[in-house]
Amino acid sequence: MIVPLSWPPSLPGRRSRAALFAAALGLLAGSGLGDEAGRPAASVYSRGGRSAAAAARLATAAQAAGADESGPPPADPGAAAQAERIVASSLAVIGRAESLSIKLRQRVRIGDRVLVGTGRYLQAGRGEEQRFRFETTLTCESRAFGIEPEAFEVTEVSDGLYCWLHQRNGPDPPLLHRIDVQRVRGRLTELAVPDPNDTAPYLGGLQKTLWWIRQWFRFGAAVPGEIDGRPVWVVEGHWPSATLVSLLPQLATADKRPGGLQPEDLPDGMPWVARLAIGQGDLLPHRLEYLAVPGDRPVSAGRLEVIMAIDFLETEVDAPVDATAFYYQPASEELIDLTGVVLKTMTPMRP
Repeated sequence: MIVPLSWPPSLPGRRSRAALFAAALGLLAGSGLGDEAGRPAASVYSRGGRSAAAAARLATAAQAAGADESGPPPADPGAAAQAERIVASSLAVIGRAESLSIKLRQRVRIGDRVLVGTGRYLQAGRGEEQRFRFETTLTCESRAFGIEPEAFEVTEVSDGLYCWLHQRNGPDPPLLHRIDVQRVRGRLTELAVPDPNDTAPYLGGLQKTLWWIRQWFRFGAAVPGEIDGRPVWVVEGHWPSATLVSLLPQLATADKRPGGLQPEDLPDGMPWVARLAIGQGDLLPHRLEYLAVPGDRPVSAGRLEVIMAIDFLETEVDAPVDATAFYYQPASEELIDLTGVVLKTMTPMRP
């Protein structure tokens, strides 16, 4: 089985594959983390300092939207339309930028471990000329459990001809995949998408991450918030139950219960909520969080916790970018061409 390179994966994934998703997106199978004294941590921000305070402000803003601990906020067509416009506008700003440079700070959970790390996203050009490079490295910091630190690395580079996807997951052999960009563009023409030259959402990098969040989640309200003194819109996305059942047919019975699906019904590591903080002035993402009820299944109902958080830092738009960053020539040994798999699974993104 070929492991998908962007969330959502084929669910439920094996715990050994969760590290792959950690390096790529920060979405990991987690079952609760205890600190050195054996106390359960409230979230991935339990040791976070300034990030903890910012996360608390985001949570307060989200609660102001009317969301409870387990379900989506009450339906308000006007508020939902505004939230959807903000997310769509943010994606448009990223896709249409002449260049983009963003530093990433990431914190995620895998079972009884926490991974922390940093990364970088670079993008230059528009349409057919667009190139990107995404790199991230995460390291396990939980020596207290007798587990040796492991590093998980991802590099994704689109040079205009191919999208290269290189992954190193701890001690496992590295993985090298390739996608033919021209064939993806041809498939987009067949699907009659508005602009078949916009291939990044189907290949990798930041655009694919954010586009897939919008593809799967529906946003209900935009609430004013603040991160480090910067005004943001906090938007929370929830799954349509029909989408969950289509992805996971085993949830059909639970969906018919009074009250429908609940967070604890989802597989361990699959988020119930995607939360975005988007700048009010620049419409750029400032933070992405996934929330879920962690724990090995079956699990009792519990409070939603942040299982992954990515901060987008030092964002520069339309600044000079070194073109050599998009040059990538890996060794061809063990190369797996994913183009055929990608073409078979491609569908137009929702407008």
